[in-house]
Amino acid sequence: MNSIFEHRLVDPHAESAFGESNVIDAMLRFEAALARAQADAGLIPPAAAQSIVGTCKVDLFDVPKMVRDSAGAGSIAIPFIASLTETVGLFNPQATDFVHFGCGNQDLMDCTMALLTRDALALIEADTGRTISALLALATRHASDPVLERDVLQARRVTSFGLRCAHWAAPLVRSRQRLQTLAASALSVQWAGASAPLAQGKGEQVLALLAEELKLCSATAASMAQRDEWVALACETGLLVGSLGSMAREITLMAQQEVAELGLSAPPQTIGVSSRVKDDAFDGCRLALEATQRTPHRVAALLTALSQDSGRSIGEWQAALAEWPALFAAAHSCANAMARTVSDLQVNPQSMRNHIETLRSNWPATLGKEQFKPEWMLQAAALTHRHVERLASA
Repeated sequence: MNSIFEHRLVDPHAESAFGESNVIDAMLRFEAALARAQADAGLIPPAAAQSIVGTCKVDLFDVPKMVRDSAGAGSIAIPFIASLTETVGLFNPQATDFVHFGCGNQDLMDCTMALLTRDALALIEADTGRTISALLALATRHASDPVLERDVLQARRVTSFGLRCAHWAAPLVRSRQRLQTLAASALSVQWAGASAPLAQGKGEQVLALLAEELKLCSATAASMAQRDEWVALACETGLLVGSLGSMAREITLMAQQEVAELGLSAPPQTIGVSSRVKDDAFDGCRLALEATQRTPHRVAALLTALSQDSGRSIGEWQAALAEWPALFAAAHSCANAMARTVSDLQVNPQSMRNHIETLRSNWPATLGKEQFKPEWMLQAAALTHRHVERLASA
């Protein structure tokens, strides 16, 4: 349950992706697709399938009541199936025996989460793409602008700000690629009845029809007990948040008033008569850093839930269901916040040069004064352009 303290940390679009109505709608989409697939395969009567499909409309159901009734149940699937069966029976009593036919509760919830996660990943990918594009544009624009590179918070050498932007973009590009690869296998359909006698040897056909309609992949194994691909997707999502948070930390340090190497396009506003400055400019970095504090615990909980007793344990997948939406909501809020921040980022090359000039006379010989030379900056600019070209084509 989101508290008043959590609400501000979650982007409204991310919150709605796993909202109550969206969850029930996705569950109904799965049940409708299952009924159609089973009817096409000859496992249930077409008339029954038609009644089930016609009833799978979220407006016909009392979503808050289902949520309340799920308290103490194994999952939301239990009151959902009861409500769906009852509603189908109002229109066609003969169809009730074929509601959720041969399907397990975890089948329903896993497929539902796959549908919702695909939508959430699309939001995350879009915002990550915006951040990458903005960083590569900054890298090109500032390929020759020198800036101090700091190590353990101390100035150590000179680099190009454009090169730094390319280095910020690189892990984001890699995470986006890995997320796409992992999602292609982790977001799959499953139906426990596929290998049961009731499937009459048509289980693979039903799974193929389900995968085609829901635009998900077919599971290569019994994913109820084999959760490695699912959790790998969560781990990669955590890595993306960590990379975004690392960039947010560097930006905030470079944006300190006494450093002033970075800023945002929106000028600061004074709050009333207070002398405090409303720092909306870096709210995005704050949100990203808050996400980095919370995300590792979500990933750790999902890793813990991998432990199973004799194939499938009690409580693990229900616990994972509670952590999964929170993880992806935090990841999208983080990605969206940094996309907005980087898009509005203003670079102050003069301030960067001033800091270099201040340290020039006291620069330790062991760290290489030659890095101040124009030839070195030409090399840094050429390296930046090569990185940008490679990342843009990835």
